[in-house]
Amino acid sequence: MQHEVRDFYDTLAGRYRLIFDDWDVSIQRQANILGPLIESRLAKRALRILDCACGIGTQALGLAARGHLVTASDISFAELEQARSEARKRGLPIDCYTSDMTSLAEIPGGKFDAVIAMDNALPHLDFDQLAVGAEAIASKLRPGGLFMASIRDYDQLLVEKPAILPPAFYGPAGARRIVHQIWDWMSEDSYRMHLYISTESAPQWQTSHQTCLYHAIRRDALSGVLTQAGFRDLQWLHPPQSGFYQPIVLATLADESSLPPC
Repeated sequence: MQHEVRDFYDTLAGRYRLIFDDWDVSIQRQANILGPLIESRLAKRALRILDCACGIGTQALGLAARGHLVTASDISFAELEQARSEARKRGLPIDCYTSDMTSLAEIPGGKFDAVIAMDNALPHLDFDQLAVGAEAIASKLRPGGLFMASIRDYDQLLVEKPAILPPAFYGPAGARRIVHQIWDWMSEDSYRMHLYISTESAPQWQTSHQTCLYHAIRRDALSGVLTQAGFRDLQWLHPPQSGFYQPIVLATLADESSLPPC
């Protein structure tokens, strides 16, 4: 992955929770959605789960609280430190490793029951990197293991090519914040996202700005990459079906006996 992605999240780490109305509520809400999705595909027991783009721990913390054995990794050391700190505060035994999701070589141990990459993490990769990342993710899964990811609805966004995501206002009077994004489309299928977080601090507001490149991945393109990497039984769930805020893909890693001959 590009150094720009690491620098983007290293800089954002201390303010990442501000993009949520209430981060703690989001952790619980997402765990209540994602946990059952994983458990229905695998088993209602303690599963070994790798969150390979964990950020500050939004999904890893919630899944660990459900009793799963969670390992967390991220390209950003600063965000990983936030996740590690939050896990300690909550008494959750999460192992954390700094690793690029196109490699995952730094993560020790055996195969996982599930690997997840949520919150539009995959579109940080261009198409070639995405194929490498899918192979790296497959290498960390046991046969029959589950991969789950969420991305924005780029099938629709590529039609609309929006330049701005409407601002969200959070917090009580006197301590409000405004979060919004500007999208500068650089090509047919990539854009530079400008993230602005404005916080109310008497007597004036203060604004931070970070920017990063994203690649608009269509669902059929991601499905093709996952199939090529050995995944089967792909299923796409849209927000009305799952209750999650982005489309989710679920895919099972085939065992060698079920793969077609070369």
